[in-house]
Amino acid sequence: MKKLLLFSMFAGLVLVLSGLCAAVEIATEAELANVIEAPLVIGVPADAEAQGGPKPDEPSRGNFVWQPGPPLTGGGGTGFVQFEINIPQAGKYAAWGRIIAWDGNSDSLWVTWEPADPAENPQETQNTEFRWGTAQGNEWHWDRINHWLDGGTFEREWDFAAGPTTLTIWSREDATMLDCIFITDNLSEDEAEVNPRVPTDADLQTAAVKPTDKLAVTWGSIRSAR
Repeated sequence: MKKLLLFSMFAGLVLVLSGLCAAVEIATEAELANVIEAPLVIGVPADAEAQGGPKPDEPSRGNFVWQPGPPLTGGGGTGFVQFEINIPQAGKYAAWGRIIAWDGNSDSLWVTWEPADPAENPQETQNTEFRWGTAQGNEWHWDRINHWLDGGTFEREWDFAAGPTTLTIWSREDATMLDCIFITDNLSEDEAEVNPRVPTDADLQTAAVKPTDKLAVTWGSIRSAR
């Protein structure tokens, strides 16, 4: 009886500890950002094709966010998307983006995540600590947010207490497309081990991402207003 009782207590402790150490995964759609500041807008694959680049395959839930522009133009000096994200437990976090980057002039963004990062506008400061050099490719693919420093490219991580944070992804070059964001406390650089995923309905209903009631701006609405 004592052995059975000890085993039951041990099994219960294991369950409690495994619950405390459960991995954190937060996924959301780019177009559901709390703020989408022009010239970044919500787009669909036909919008990208109309700009002269390869037509993207279908993004998650049909939309992505980008600064409209053809390949080989650069640009991207203004505009951002901003997410209000509640971190459920203290720890170190990484963030991945599901992106398309046509070429060498459409493959970078800026990223700040407060309060771990300062309240800084990297479009103004050009601080390479916040420059994300995205992996190129004409199909949607996951890329971990990095530092693209002058001396190389290194994966980023952020140390947070539990509570509210603000993730801002700033435009740096026209035509860099952002479909989804995936946040995790799994700091592996191996995509297969992290297994970033597009948001489920349950993800989009979680309190981890503060809902927005903004009026979305789309590339189609801008074109029709001209």
